[in-house]
Amino acid sequence: MADPYKTLGVARDATEADIKKAYRKLAKELHPDRNKDNPKASEKFSQVTNAYDLLNDKDKRARFDRGEIDGDGNPAAPFGFGGGGGRAHPGGFRSEGYESGPGGPDMSDIFEGLFGGAQRGGGGGFSGGFGRRPQPKGENVAYRLQVPFVEAATLEPQRVTLSDGKTLDLKLPAGVETGTQMKLAGKGEQGSGGAGDAILTIEVQPHKFFTRDGDDVRLELPITLAEAVLGGSIKAPTVDKPVMLTIPKGTTSGKTLRLKGKGFHKKGGTRGDQLVTLMIDIPASDAALTAFVESWDGRAAGNPRGSMGV
Repeated sequence: MADPYKTLGVARDATEADIKKAYRKLAKELHPDRNKDNPKASEKFSQVTNAYDLLNDKDKRARFDRGEIDGDGNPAAPFGFGGGGGRAHPGGFRSEGYESGPGGPDMSDIFEGLFGGAQRGGGGGFSGGFGRRPQPKGENVAYRLQVPFVEAATLEPQRVTLSDGKTLDLKLPAGVETGTQMKLAGKGEQGSGGAGDAILTIEVQPHKFFTRDGDDVRLELPITLAEAVLGGSIKAPTVDKPVMLTIPKGTTSGKTLRLKGKGFHKKGGTRGDQLVTLMIDIPASDAALTAFVESWDGRAAGNPRGSMGV
C-alpha cells in the first residue's frame, strides 16, 4: 500500500494548498489524455488521484495519520483482527470505531470496498473502496451581452457568438435588467471532466427617449400648445409599436398618462406600464402667438404658484 504523502511528494505537515498544488501538477503531467502511449502513466495518475482523495478529506487524513486506515483508505484492522480486537455489541458489531446495526453507520460501504471493489492489475488485490475523484471540468467563460432597451423590454431573442465561433439564439428571461446573469451549461472551456459553462452578464443599453422605472417605462412626450388647449388624439411611441393617445382638453405640462401593459415583462408573467408625461412645447418665435398673449388678460386665470406661497 502506498503512502499518500510520498505519492504526492509532500510533507506530512503539508497544508491543503500544498496538497492541491502538488496534485494539480502531477495530474496535469500524468493525465491519460496526454499519455495515450504510456499505460504506466495512467496507473500513476490513478494512484495520485486516490492519494489526493484521501488527503483532501480532513477526516480521512486524520484517520490515516492516526493509523486507523491505510493509504488505500481501508481500515488498518478490519473486523477487529489485530490491534485492540473486536468485541460484541448489542444490536451490531463494533471494531475500531466502526459499528453496524442500530445506532451505528452502515457497514455496507466497507464490505463493498473490500469485496466488491474493482481489482487492480492481475494480482486480484482489491481497491480501497473510495471513489475516484471526478475529473475537473473546464474553466467557465464570462461574456457581457449588450441588449438594446426596446429588445430587453419586449424579450427579443438575442444571437450570441461564443469564443469558438459558434452562434446561438438566446431567449431573455422575464425581469431582465442590467446585471442579470445567464448560464449556458457546457459552453465554456473544455476540460478532462467535460466543458465548463458560459456565464453571460446582461447590460441593457440606454434609449434616447425611453427610461426605465422598475418594470415601468417612462416617456416625456412633447405636445403643441394647441393640442394641450383643445385636446385630441396624437400618436405616441411605445416599446412595442406606436399607439394613439387621447389628450384631454386643457392639459397642463407635466400631466402623466398611463398606458397599461406597455412596460417590461415581469417574472410573474405580467407586464409593467408606460407612463407618458406630457410636455407642452412652446415655439421660440411665433408672432401670432406673441400678439395673442399680449392682448390676452392672463391674470384672469389666477396665480398657478399660489399653493407654493409665492
